[in-house]
Amino acid sequence: MAQWEGVSEFVAVAESSSFTLAARKLATSVAQVSRRVSALEERLAVKLLNRTTRKVSLTEAGILYFQQCKHLIEGLEQAELAVTQMQTSPKGLLRVTAPVTYGELHLAPLINQFLEQYPQVDVELMLTNQKLDLIESGVDLAIRLGRLEDSSLIARRLSTRQSYVCASRDYLDRHGEPHTLSELSKHQCLVGSVDVWRFKDQQQSRSIRISGRLKCN
Repeated sequence: MAQWEGVSEFVAVAESSSFTLAARKLATSVAQVSRRVSALEERLAVKLLNRTTRKVSLTEAGILYFQQCKHLIEGLEQAELAVTQMQTSPKGLLRVTAPVTYGELHLAPLINQFLEQYPQVDVELMLTNQKLDLIESGVDLAIRLGRLEDSSLIARRLSTRQSYVCASRDYLDRHGEPHTLSELSKHQCLVGSVDVWRFKDQQQSRSIRISGRLKCN
């Protein structure tokens, strides 16, 4: 933001009474510090520093401005430190959503271990087979099964799973056994959250749209 330009340079000069020491502290050039402070004075239309060949001192306006800006800089440094510490030592509420069965089998057994490892983190585990809107629900982490529909999400594959097409002997006796993938569309299938089954047929991916009178998520 434009109103912040030159503030950190001015505070560094005011604290050290030297453009050279301020530049060294900020790891930049003396010319850059001088240019930023001059631009700040021009924007404020007030002289903040008295400059001589031997020393730098604050004007009356500079003293007032320094007192206010010093608190702002310290607050900014504390804010950055707090965020940095969160990266090294996580804290706060972590909202996680996952399918019911997956969460019960794979996540629930790990929760206590996670809480012991990160004592400053609270976990809210939402097990549902509905695909929640992550923004509206305030979800930090979602575990999804199948293909990721929203490509804007940052995703990482955790594992793979293999699905099988099964039928009872009674059903096959009454309706016949399908011999090709295409024949599946003519059978009564148990429809899940999606009505498309994906297969690899001779190293080629195929999608078969199925239907059935019973649907379960």
